[in-house]
Amino acid sequence: MAIEDNPESRRKYGEELKRRRESAGLTQERLSELTIISRTHLAHMEAGRRRPDVGDARRLDQVLNTGDDFFERFLPMLDGKKVAEHFEEALEFEGQATAIRVYAPTLVPGVLQTRAYAEEVLTSGPEPKSGDECDRLLVTRLERARILEDFDSPMFWVILDEAVLRRNIGGPAVMCEQLRHIVSLAERRRIRVHVLPFSVGAHTLLEGFVSLMWFEDQPPIAYVEGLNSGRVWESPDMVRACQLDYDHALGDALSHCESLALIRSVAKEYEHASQQHEHP
Repeated sequence: MAIEDNPESRRKYGEELKRRRESAGLTQERLSELTIISRTHLAHMEAGRRRPDVGDARRLDQVLNTGDDFFERFLPMLDGKKVAEHFEEALEFEGQATAIRVYAPTLVPGVLQTRAYAEEVLTSGPEPKSGDECDRLLVTRLERARILEDFDSPMFWVILDEAVLRRNIGGPAVMCEQLRHIVSLAERRRIRVHVLPFSVGAHTLLEGFVSLMWFEDQPPIAYVEGLNSGRVWESPDMVRACQLDYDHALGDALSHCESLALIRSVAKEYEHASQQHEHP
């Protein structure tokens, strides 16, 4: 049986874990004690919401005496997952998070995008998309913003590279609307914003997009993204390393108030450029 790393395969993995645990006559609590895996984490694994790391899998194989090293051999992609193949999983994590901290190097994060900005981003690829396909992508992108409808959950922090403000996506009018949308969310105290100005030069998050997520009853994760790829990291050491890099970059960023002042100023520049375009 081959298991790919996606929500459906995690569900099957969890079902097999539960079947073998029950066949061994063990409760979740007893298996937790024998494998040194928290009972909560074990329950999430059986429900298909989380997966063990390689150490957990080896202990499960040993305690459950699998004989075929099932849990290690079929542990999918130990070092991460491709977002293109498992976008639903990324959405699932995002929807469960109680706190999210994002660094965006070039684009406004999807959760904060306006319709016009998102449309421009989603249609910018080399391969043409049908109207229906574009509509589906746009709906998915805009649906993500629903996590911000509650006042305080998840707690959302974002570090924007200054390049995000300066890159003209869709024209001055689109950029003006987008930046003012971010300011509006911040003024309503729904998000906290920090800008990393060009003057900082090199910083710890230069290599790409990072999203750190915390949960009420699950270990935190880190999601990193590059060109046509992305990875979800669950290893505690890797998550801590990403958190340290984020905190270091945050120390170099402008304060929340200074960041909002800069974003308002750049939005004003786009507004003037838009008016000049309409009335040359």
